[in-house]
Amino acid sequence: MGSVLKGAFERIVYKRSIGFGLEYIGLATLRYPRLVALAVLAFTILAATQVPKANVDGDLLRVYAHSGQYYDAYEHLSETFGTFENDIYVLVNAPNLVDPDVIEEVRSLAFDLELNEYAVGTMSPFTLRKPNGSGGSVPAVPEGMLTADEVAMALMDLQQNDPMMRNLITPDVTGVVLIMFPNQELVKQNGAKAMIESLRQTIAFYEGGDLSIELTGPPVWTSEMLNAAVDDQIKFTVWGFGLGAIIALLALRSFFGAIIVAATPFLAVMWSMGMILLFFGSFSFLTIIVTTLVLVISFAESMFFVFNWLAFWRDGMEPNKAVDATVKLVGPAAALTMLTTFVSFASLSLTPGQGIREFSMAGALGTFLLFVCLMTFLPLLLKLSIRLGFKAPPKSSVVLTAPLPLSWFLASRFGRPISILAIVVTIVLFIPYVLIKPHFSFEDFVARESTALTAAESIDEGVGGVAPLYVRVPLAGNDPNIGPVDFEEVRLVHQIVESHLGENKVISAASMTNYTETGFTREEVFDAVGPFMRKRFVTDDGSQALVTGFMPTIIDSEVLKQLVNDLQGEMAAAGIEDVEIGGFRILTTFATDDIVRGLQLDLTLSVLVNIALIGFAFQSFRVALASAIPNLFPVLATIAWLYLTGAGLQLTTVIALTIAFGIAVDDTVHFLSHYLHSRRDEGMAHLDAVRHTLHRIGGAIVATTIILCSGVIIVTFSELPQVALFGTLFVSTLAFAVVGDLFILPALLAAGGKFFHPLGKIGVRMVDTDPTPDDPNADTHTIARVPPAQVGQPGST
Repeated sequence: MGSVLKGAFERIVYKRSIGFGLEYIGLATLRYPRLVALAVLAFTILAATQVPKANVDGDLLRVYAHSGQYYDAYEHLSETFGTFENDIYVLVNAPNLVDPDVIEEVRSLAFDLELNEYAVGTMSPFTLRKPNGSGGSVPAVPEGMLTADEVAMALMDLQQNDPMMRNLITPDVTGVVLIMFPNQELVKQNGAKAMIESLRQTIAFYEGGDLSIELTGPPVWTSEMLNAAVDDQIKFTVWGFGLGAIIALLALRSFFGAIIVAATPFLAVMWSMGMILLFFGSFSFLTIIVTTLVLVISFAESMFFVFNWLAFWRDGMEPNKAVDATVKLVGPAAALTMLTTFVSFASLSLTPGQGIREFSMAGALGTFLLFVCLMTFLPLLLKLSIRLGFKAPPKSSVVLTAPLPLSWFLASRFGRPISILAIVVTIVLFIPYVLIKPHFSFEDFVARESTALTAAESIDEGVGGVAPLYVRVPLAGNDPNIGPVDFEEVRLVHQIVESHLGENKVISAASMTNYTETGFTREEVFDAVGPFMRKRFVTDDGSQALVTGFMPTIIDSEVLKQLVNDLQGEMAAAGIEDVEIGGFRILTTFATDDIVRGLQLDLTLSVLVNIALIGFAFQSFRVALASAIPNLFPVLATIAWLYLTGAGLQLTTVIALTIAFGIAVDDTVHFLSHYLHSRRDEGMAHLDAVRHTLHRIGGAIVATTIILCSGVIIVTFSELPQVALFGTLFVSTLAFAVVGDLFILPALLAAGGKFFHPLGKIGVRMVDTDPTPDDPNADTHTIARVPPAQVGQPGST
């Protein structure tokens, strides 16, 4: 063996690359730069052609589509009866509403709304007709009234006796609600934003003076959410890119170095946007977050790459060769970090729900694209910058390396107690992870200071409400006018729902008794309300009836779940079978619980798979154990904070934790990769390798964490509380992660000297003195040169 190991340097060849061969993308760039440059250019042009088509789908149902029984029930209700979920509510207030001139002005507004191109119908005191006893009907609010008393009497009569109007006229008769039923086909064609703008133009003529007019309802809420999401994305991209570039400038102390670091994230975001639009056609409330994540992750990976390149250059390596060496050293680690983030995104697809799956696929796609960008575009850019005369900047800012002496001091002096403490704390943190429960809050999905939400709350206080709860009641008689036996069942359901929601907060066929008791038949009453409204009471074939209750817009998820359970229990006790309770609020509350529980399992699976992936990549169970504590700690600590504050697990909460964990693993992988490189390739002793790794990439870990946190912390200022919470948890998890990587991981390695000593020999298959870089017998490209003096030492045999 000794005769074979000769020459100035020998080459070590490993059995398996920790990047599973994906780093060959980078090697192909080094070997075929012109061909790869053309491919990068072509793909960039393809992505750029898609970016002008960027749009955000404001349909919140897209998040819950195909998520299970609650979505199926809601879809069935919508198809069977139509619902109030797409209706626009116009709240009109006037202190002198009973003035004949004022009421006629409101009547004109109601008719103009009905004539709006987006309206297929309206419901208001002015469109309602009452049976006249001779088979016909008359206007419920007569035209041409001359005195305030006449107006007041007409409105109060409706308010007290008509089941629908009592939910549209305020108790003090100073306000009315006009409901517009949108043309859904036209809305899909032109967008909800265009419809709302058209309505605002209609009501603008009447605003001011005696009338105060506000729009509300689910379409207005989602439009506000959409506007906030688009504004957020523009703000996040601009500020995230700007902050990343500034931090790179401060870290590298070079303007052109910062440009080099920032160029890769810019291109990665363009690629990701283009491909998401190409495959999905639009962004959703969730997929729009992916571009921000791609931006900050690619900034971090680009910083790692440039840091290593400059370190090789400063150590005396020719700059072009330093690029090659960086691709070979960082490429496998970058591939593994890409895979851990990819696994985190991919694990989300196991939970049902179109929105979750789209986010999962978009995130996995963006993660892979940013890695390809890192392995192709960045090496080409570095070689181009060298050709253009770029000079290596001074050493990195001392701010980035300030924590490193403390880290090494604690690891070398107190490694064992720190390790024991970290293990104990991590185990204890599993308690809140097990105890924490899902939580849903509708207002967290609505933009802060939403005028539409304020208007909805006003409607809740004064009249019925804009958050419907539906009960589908099967009918035995198949009578479109509801026979006596079926009517009694509908009446009983109506009574049960009203006992929970309050008097006059429920409408159904059973609420028409004021007319039927005065001699009108149900057929006459249904004919008077018109075919559009009739469908919201009973199907055309008489097989199903609908009871609609109006809940407060803001209702705690636990209260809502208890309400549904109570209603189901009381109906079952009354012998009413096969009823189905649904509605958008029911869907979002119950489906969110199921989705969050699924995501919690996805998070657990992501953690286990990623730790196993690291162990498999490094061919060492010991490495997997070393990575477990510093990566479990940040996730469990954040969940403990959520549990202690009572926030619970929400939709974006678990997504943030899952993705943040995948990204947090990145620093651990880079640390372990450099540590093992120092042991195996440079023949360093165990503690020397820990110290060398800290000083070699510690600054990069600090810089990348600052970039990641700074880029995402902008999200915490979002107008959408759910997005803001996503940013808060993401940043807190990464902050805990840097503690794990700079203080816990070195302490674990230092304290487990004997346990980790064999790592210096893992993966060495043979020593090959052939200086040709393309050895057909080599399983990977991972090449390191070892001085002859170190031949025979651990890591070189």
